[in-house]
Amino acid sequence: MARALKLAEVERIPILGTESIVCGFHLVDYIWTDIFSSLPAASTYVLITDTNLAKLYLLKYQESFQVAWAHHNQASAAPRLLTHVLPPGELSKSRATKSAIEDWMFSEKCTRDTIVLALGGGVIGDLVGYVAATFMRGVGFIQIPTSLLAMVDSSIGGKTAVDTPAGKNLVGSFWQPKRIYMDMAVLSTLPPREFSNGMAEVIKTAAIWDSAEFDVLESSSVEIRRAVLSGTQDGDAGLTLATRSAEQTLLQRVIAASARVKAYVVTHDERESGMRGLLNFGHTIGHAIEAILSPQVLHGECVAVGCVLEAEVARRMGHLSEVGVARLVRCLRAYGLPTTMDDPLIRGLASSEQLAEVRPQRLMDVMGVDKKTVGTQKRLVVLKQLGATLELKPTNVSDALILEVISAGVLVKPVDDVAVAETVVVPPGSKSISNRALQLAALGKGVCRLRNLLHSDDTQVMMAALQAMGGCEFAWEDGGDTLVVTGGGGALHAPATELYLGNAGTAARFLTTTVNLINSGGDSTVLTGNARMKLRPCAPLVDALRANGCTIDYCEKQGSLPLRVSHFGGRGFPGGRIQLAASVSSQYVSSILLCAPYAQEPVRLELVGGKVISQPYIDMTLAMMAQFGCHVQRISETEYLVPIGAYVNPAEYVVESDASSATYPLAFAAITGRQCTVPNIGSASLQGDARFAVDVLRPMGCTVEQTATSTTVRGPPRGQLQALGDIDMEPMTDAFLTASVLAAVAPGNGGVTRIRGIANQHVKECDRIQAMCTELARFGVSAVNHADGIDVHARPIDELTSATPSVHCYDDHRVAMSFSVLACVAPGGAELRERRCVGKTWPQWWDVLARDLGAPIAGADPQAEHIETETVAASSPSVVVIGMRGAGKSTLSKAAASALGLTFVDMDEYLEQQVGQTIPEIIASEGGWPAFRAHESRLLAQALTKDFATGAIIACGGGVVEAPDNRALLQRYMSSNGAVICLTPNMDQVAEFLSLDKTRPAYAAGDARDVYERRKPLYKEASNYEILVDKRLPGAWPKIEQEFVRLVSFASGRDCNRVDLAHSSYFVSLTAKDVGEYLENDRLAAVTAGAHAVELRADLLAAIDEDDVLAKVQWQFAMLRHATSLPVVFTVRTVAQGGAFRGSDDQRLSILHAAIRWGAEYVDVEVDIHAAALYAARRNSLIIASHHDPTGKQLRWSQCEFTTEILHRARACGDIVKLISFANQWSDNMDCLEFVKRHHSLETPLIALNMGYEGQMSRVLCPVLTPVTHPLLAAKAAPGQISVQQINVVRATAGLLPARKMALCGTPIQHSPSPAMHNAAFSALGLPHVYGLFETAEASSLTDLFAAPEFGGASITIPLKQSVIPLLDQLTPAARRIGAVNTVIPVGGKLLGDNTDYLGIVGCLRRSQVTAFPKATALVVGAGGTSRAALYALYTLGIGSVIVYNRTAQRADELVVEFSELFTSLVAVSDLTALESPDYIVGTIPASDLVYPDSLFAKVGVALDMAYKPRWTPLLESAQRHGWSVVPGVDVLIEQGIHQLEKWTHLTAPTKIMADAVYTKYNADN
Repeated sequence: MARALKLAEVERIPILGTESIVCGFHLVDYIWTDIFSSLPAASTYVLITDTNLAKLYLLKYQESFQVAWAHHNQASAAPRLLTHVLPPGELSKSRATKSAIEDWMFSEKCTRDTIVLALGGGVIGDLVGYVAATFMRGVGFIQIPTSLLAMVDSSIGGKTAVDTPAGKNLVGSFWQPKRIYMDMAVLSTLPPREFSNGMAEVIKTAAIWDSAEFDVLESSSVEIRRAVLSGTQDGDAGLTLATRSAEQTLLQRVIAASARVKAYVVTHDERESGMRGLLNFGHTIGHAIEAILSPQVLHGECVAVGCVLEAEVARRMGHLSEVGVARLVRCLRAYGLPTTMDDPLIRGLASSEQLAEVRPQRLMDVMGVDKKTVGTQKRLVVLKQLGATLELKPTNVSDALILEVISAGVLVKPVDDVAVAETVVVPPGSKSISNRALQLAALGKGVCRLRNLLHSDDTQVMMAALQAMGGCEFAWEDGGDTLVVTGGGGALHAPATELYLGNAGTAARFLTTTVNLINSGGDSTVLTGNARMKLRPCAPLVDALRANGCTIDYCEKQGSLPLRVSHFGGRGFPGGRIQLAASVSSQYVSSILLCAPYAQEPVRLELVGGKVISQPYIDMTLAMMAQFGCHVQRISETEYLVPIGAYVNPAEYVVESDASSATYPLAFAAITGRQCTVPNIGSASLQGDARFAVDVLRPMGCTVEQTATSTTVRGPPRGQLQALGDIDMEPMTDAFLTASVLAAVAPGNGGVTRIRGIANQHVKECDRIQAMCTELARFGVSAVNHADGIDVHARPIDELTSATPSVHCYDDHRVAMSFSVLACVAPGGAELRERRCVGKTWPQWWDVLARDLGAPIAGADPQAEHIETETVAASSPSVVVIGMRGAGKSTLSKAAASALGLTFVDMDEYLEQQVGQTIPEIIASEGGWPAFRAHESRLLAQALTKDFATGAIIACGGGVVEAPDNRALLQRYMSSNGAVICLTPNMDQVAEFLSLDKTRPAYAAGDARDVYERRKPLYKEASNYEILVDKRLPGAWPKIEQEFVRLVSFASGRDCNRVDLAHSSYFVSLTAKDVGEYLENDRLAAVTAGAHAVELRADLLAAIDEDDVLAKVQWQFAMLRHATSLPVVFTVRTVAQGGAFRGSDDQRLSILHAAIRWGAEYVDVEVDIHAAALYAARRNSLIIASHHDPTGKQLRWSQCEFTTEILHRARACGDIVKLISFANQWSDNMDCLEFVKRHHSLETPLIALNMGYEGQMSRVLCPVLTPVTHPLLAAKAAPGQISVQQINVVRATAGLLPARKMALCGTPIQHSPSPAMHNAAFSALGLPHVYGLFETAEASSLTDLFAAPEFGGASITIPLKQSVIPLLDQLTPAARRIGAVNTVIPVGGKLLGDNTDYLGIVGCLRRSQVTAFPKATALVVGAGGTSRAALYALYTLGIGSVIVYNRTAQRADELVVEFSELFTSLVAVSDLTALESPDYIVGTIPASDLVYPDSLFAKVGVALDMAYKPRWTPLLESAQRHGWSVVPGVDVLIEQGIHQLEKWTHLTAPTKIMADAVYTKYNADN
């Protein structure tokens, strides 16, 4: 007996004449029942989904199919249900996949009566719909969308398509589904970001069509999100109306409403000829953004930004109010969507390279090929209000207007000097009054209608915070012109997340007290903001609240946000006597006053610490509290008594226009000689800035008429403004910026304006006083910064700079608006770099300036500032090093400077030189730490742009990242391809060092670790490379120095350590769980023999499954770095691609991005939606874009469209493409070879091969970077993987690797171990070559040897090292400088002479290093040919001080003269007894009776003797007796032989095998 059916109660929506759209919860049984009973019968049903959804739903659909059929028709057999499961993601949406599905359906004998069901998101729906449209010329099709975006967008309308290499959705058709089933229950499985992605379309639809639905979306975001993101408690909840929660009902309502609109539009315009274009609101600009930021940023996220920008276009055209734009922004944000390109979500997802590409002209170019463009005319959906559009189709909009709105900056040109009629401008509501009114109404009892409320970033922050604390309810009336606030009477609960306040200083200060009123919901609340907000002071307010009994902790920097306010104990806001320092900000006073009625005791507020700042704003607060029913008693000028009580909301409260904002249109009239009236600001205003016209403009020569409620200003003739002399602007501090730009062109009355009483402006959105001084200078105007004011020295307008200054606005709305006024008369106008910062108080200011005031404006794409364009020379960029004090910045930087020929700069020393004081003196001075940080910022910029822009390595102080300006500077430097390396220390070692370092103030116990933990994210933010500095690593400090030099070379592009792809190349894949397994007995050297790179398979490491993954993987990476100089291929292979990584995409991406930071030469990235971001972020790493098909069924080499598509995709996101299939038959190898021949080149390298036993030949034939194994590895990384030796044996047998002959040339050579060494290496590598002896004393006899076709190279020894040179075509720089050749290499038909003797010395000394080479001294004993190689080796190591001793002094002197230019100090001596002990001694003379005095070995060092017979020479015996490290000549012979072999074969030498062969021969002969 079949179980009972669970049939949902549904809502049907008509489209194209039938009710084809079905909405409800838990629809599975309903779907099959409806199909069987309502649609024509089918013999076969084909359900297609992806692997992710199959796990969740496939069995449920299969079981329900049988049950529903049994209920429908028990008498006959059920039709067939076939299922087909695809890999998830965009890669499946291809012609190849479509063909594969069709072939499968044919193989299953599907006929014309088949019905195809698409269970999935947009990819599945588009693909399967196209299959249904074309299979047998069209079969029945059903959509079952499982994502919100698919429900409200792609599933409705009949558009079907697949992607091609040329672009997305370029091949497809219209094919209407028979049914679209929207099962709301499946949405509970969506990640929050995917839900938000779909909500963008829902909000968009309401915005163009239905104001009532928009109101619902706006007011019910919490409930709608909860309906999805909290999941379903009951398995059948929502199945029927009786079991459906209010939240579920609301969710279905908004989704159905959105679907109903699209259905209506599709019905009336199926083929998109007019009305259907309305659905593209936000898409024209959004698609342009998506084209650049996809796939990192989702479609809905891009559309959300596009909606806001297109709404701003409508506002600029005069059709949509600012209220409409602000409500749209607020609604989008409520659902977790970004609204600007600067949104943290977008900044966190997209790479810096992608973001840099989002430039106005680039967006315009993309929009130019948009399908909505007609000819060259762009068309946008223009709103006239929320819920209605200007036309029932997209509207033509000019390029100039779109460009203006989407640009980051704005260009303001001077206005004509002609008489115009009076202008009336109505500024937005006052920010100060709006924020106070919001808090008062939220804390009050009853309903209050707020009119003329400011719609800005600041008020949105305040509203969001009050809602998050449950303090009130908000609703909109009058199309958004009226905010209805239902107060909560002071009942607040802890918000679910921290309160992010951006740069909203008023909200931050008011809420610092407000959160102490919370009495339920959580233990604590965190208030935080952006980087600038975290610099703005709040200590006086916090100190006062703490003293009153509130529990408030600083989370980061003392004295600034973020703050944690604790609620335990129910103490709340105690009240009583409170003392507050109010000389910095009046907002501290207002913060306490506004909350005081809800304290536990009446508040007696005493203002202490000097003159109270901005008293008018305190008076404003008192007046507004009285309007809301609370009357404060002012006991004295500095003391207030606030009774306990509750605010009672007035029925209506009208917010005055913002008096500070009103100063800009009034100043425009003053500076241009025109007339302007502001109708709602007058003498009766609550705001101090209302006095600006009378107290500032009238004395400057303007005609001012002011009534109680309006102000009119007419300026004097242009250029005739009068300077103010001395003026106290303390009652209207925010207006000083407006006064300053007017003063800049007010030459009358002495031409100097001295503004005072504005000390608080140093700590606003920026240091406004310094900002005005800096930016006025760009116009040629001099200004002087004072502690409480500014002096402005005017210039006539025609003497301002004739160029167009680019004004930095510091993300400060008042800076931007003030300078836009000055730009209206400046000869060249001005470029304001940050257009959107005016959104804080007057978002439509640019519209007003252009439309109402008549200023010519245009969009501007600010070019990078000076530091960004001229930071470094491309050929030799300077490198910056940051990290904790004691981590090794100076030591390592000096080593790198010496090794690479760079200038070493210690920023602390540079600062002291430039300032003329020591750092302790600067800190002890009046300016203190702020003065030091200011010097540091200025001089860091100077160093990077001027003094040390190129050819330097700059070690910064440990705290350089504390200052946001420094971090921003370093980020700009990095964006211009500069390298900033961060040292990641072992803090135990750092603490030990700091305890001994007396040159700087000591850290208290534990402080250094606390400081490091706080700085860690700042270091990461300000750097693009990272190196682990830990003396526990193999090789300790010498290896750390070597690795640091390598990283500096890599990061600066000097030496990227890349494999030469002109030859066959290999990388060995490590498979152990711990790199440490390869470090014992130099096992790694044996494993990497023959390989050109080493692959670190991070997915195979044990650390990949542990906590703190990044730190542990970095340790493994660092161990590998210390053990080999080979390039690293860094890989995290997923299970789906044949690997072992089972973590999330976010985890995998974080590891891969870290590998780029660590300087991995190659990073293997799977071709998926994330690959493009890694490619964009790769810097000097090369991306291997890979795709693995472990079955060999999908990735085929012959006539396979899928393979071609993957190749194209990989080319777009990789420097090297790696395609790996599986050989199911031997001929697959030949197909692979032909594929390689077609697609591989040096410019477009391709790794292509087959896995499996039968695929081994493809590995032999792979042209570059073949992955290999080694017999010493416990496991292979992939089936069929073989070793370098096996590959070479097969290649030689097949005639692909001709046998070569090498020889040792010279005399006497009969006892040389070289043949044994090289032949052992050839054998180990599987090479068919032979190394023999060619004894001769005459170079001329070598001619025939060198000319033989099988000649593969030669070793040259005495007496031929100089005489062989004329036979050669070219010398390496080393051989030329040394003047001797010991290695001949055939290269392209020519003979190259090289010298590897010096490399032998270099390698041996590096392994034995005891003293840092730049600090070391060395002694060379001898002055012959080998001494020349020794000197060049010491120069290569960076040793600057060298002494040469030779019994024949003349020869030593000659050597010194010839090589002196390479060293800081090179001297010859004739007496060893007078020398101080060096760090290194290199003997270059045959064993003799030379006596080495004991004084030479007074300190620990290294002695190396080039002579190897006898093994223990007098030098080595003396050195060992004194405890020195010794390097016998036979070790140098092996080392130089290794270099010879690698130059001949282009393979990594098997070092241990070569060494064993030499010692076997050597010991047998001795």
